[in-house]
Amino acid sequence: MPEAPTAPSTYNEKILANYVPVYVMLPLGVISNDNVFEDQPKMEKQLKELRAAGVDGVMVDVWWGIVESKGPKQYDWSAYRSLFALVHECGLKLQAIMSFHRCGGNVGDEVTIPLPQWVLDIGETDPDIFYTNRKGNRNKEYLTIGVDNQPLFDGRTAVQLYSDYMKSFREHMSDFIEAGPIIDIEVGLGPAGELRYPSYTGTQGWVFPGIGEFQCYDKYLEAEFKEAATGAGHPEWGLPDNAGEYNDTPGSTEFFGLNGTYMTEKGKFFLTWYSNKLINHGDEILDEANRAFLGCKVKLAAKVAGIHWWYKSPSHAAELTSGYYNLKDRDGYRPIARMLSRHYAIFNFTCLEMRDSEQRADAKCGPQGLVQQVLSGGWREEVEVAGENALSRYDSNGYNQMLLNARPSGISREGLPKQIMYGVTYLRLSDELLKDKNFKIFKTFVKKMHADQDYCADLGMYNHQIGPLERSKPKLVMEDLLEATKPMEPFPWGEETDMKVDDFDGVLANLIRKLFSLFK
Repeated sequence: MPEAPTAPSTYNEKILANYVPVYVMLPLGVISNDNVFEDQPKMEKQLKELRAAGVDGVMVDVWWGIVESKGPKQYDWSAYRSLFALVHECGLKLQAIMSFHRCGGNVGDEVTIPLPQWVLDIGETDPDIFYTNRKGNRNKEYLTIGVDNQPLFDGRTAVQLYSDYMKSFREHMSDFIEAGPIIDIEVGLGPAGELRYPSYTGTQGWVFPGIGEFQCYDKYLEAEFKEAATGAGHPEWGLPDNAGEYNDTPGSTEFFGLNGTYMTEKGKFFLTWYSNKLINHGDEILDEANRAFLGCKVKLAAKVAGIHWWYKSPSHAAELTSGYYNLKDRDGYRPIARMLSRHYAIFNFTCLEMRDSEQRADAKCGPQGLVQQVLSGGWREEVEVAGENALSRYDSNGYNQMLLNARPSGISREGLPKQIMYGVTYLRLSDELLKDKNFKIFKTFVKKMHADQDYCADLGMYNHQIGPLERSKPKLVMEDLLEATKPMEPFPWGEETDMKVDDFDGVLANLIRKLFSLFK
């Protein structure tokens, strides 16, 4: 394979330890539904612009619904191989997402890529393979956790479907893995590729800031809950029937309201079961990913959603319906980080760009506190923490918030900072991003993430050398995971970044406003 070009640069080695690599998410439909890499000349031009801007690499969804669309185990990787070859030729690294979810129905989804048709056909005769809400509405975005170990797919379980896909990816992409462009394998673990339940989905009428709905009413999860409740000596306990609907507020429901069901023994039992099912699902599939990529010089990663609305309300309703059992007296994220640590996996979190002051006050949003809690929990569990913005931003305020979260205590002049993110992925490559003014600010953002150092192709120079993937550590017992629910104070966080992006036009506009205010 051709060697990617590198240019000689000089670095301040101590400052280089503060370097946070920047990746850019490629468009959702870069490979078309019929498995064709369309408009290669345009993509080549854009990739070269990213490389010239100092960007370290790109992230791309590798859609299950495209690659295995023709039938069970009929994989076609050819279009992705063409894309990966182009990325490598342009001198960029690659983060590949094993995207086992449907594209379409989430915020920012511009294309529709369903699950493989042969999987959907099985769902015609057994609709319980899909997540289901209390009313019985099916969500065809991702297979329910309830079928993880059910051999319903021509004799294979859902976990085996995912495992076989990843093994085929390794087999057909081994040259790209060995040559070095593929450095991360992010394993999709739910809707939007995130480890969560599809509790808030626009296709079923949800709009922000609705609390969402629990998604465990398919027959497989219902049976599992019944067995768990009976085993706990409460065969009379059923799944929640008082948790409201998608667009309710917490206070309008019995479950999430003042002294609500979530605080009772029955509520706590359900929420523990619901959240533990999610962690176990992630653990099982990451174990398969570890087997598939064992010995490869790649890192595994998993993404967790930034459910920031109702974070400042007592019941954290939107987090609970998503599967994150997070309350003031219970950390819902550190157990996930502890699970990821056994697979040496990166904890990838979203909503890095958001500030509380930009959000609706009535929705009790707390993105800043949430990011601080989650990132601190990841660092305490000694996992690498990465992140991305939830919504496209082109302004200095959004970039500066991401820079602050990447290095909360600022630049260390003496080498590695106490807390530093492993990488940041910008969402997403578009014509809008590449417009002159937007791209100019973006290039400054990249430089500031790099601690004002030049682009560095050698991962080892900033402590990111990647060795062969080791076998996952032994499975954690439930007591270990529950111990991680103990709340801990987040690490100290600066008020603003010490590596600011200055938007000259924005600064000028503020200055003019201040001058006018003096003469009022």
